[in-house]
Amino acid sequence: MEQLSIAEKEGANYILYEVSGVMNTYTITELSEKLDETIKKSNVVIDLERVESIDSVGVGLMMATFNDGEDNGHKFYMMNPSPAARVALEETGFYDVFAIIHAVTEVQ
Repeated sequence: MEQLSIAEKEGANYILYEVSGVMNTYTITELSEKLDETIKKSNVVIDLERVESIDSVGVGLMMATFNDGEDNGHKFYMMNPSPAARVALEETGFYDVFAIIHAVTEVQ
């Protein structure tokens, strides 16, 4: 069965979520709840380096988190998107809208 593992780490001005596995309708409930809660109070970094695939629901979650961040005065960063994650995000046409970083030291 497809799974999504989530590790949470706290930084000076952000919360980092390291995710690995498949981001789809069946696996993102926990991540969705965490992102929804966290983006209201802090900057969020999601490390996508070990993501195997993202479906349209996963991409929608990224867009919603980005928009919620703007509404709440916080930034949403994507770090090291895997090739599969990058393709899924590029297909939306919004890849360039997201803040893509390579290290948490880039969080402002």
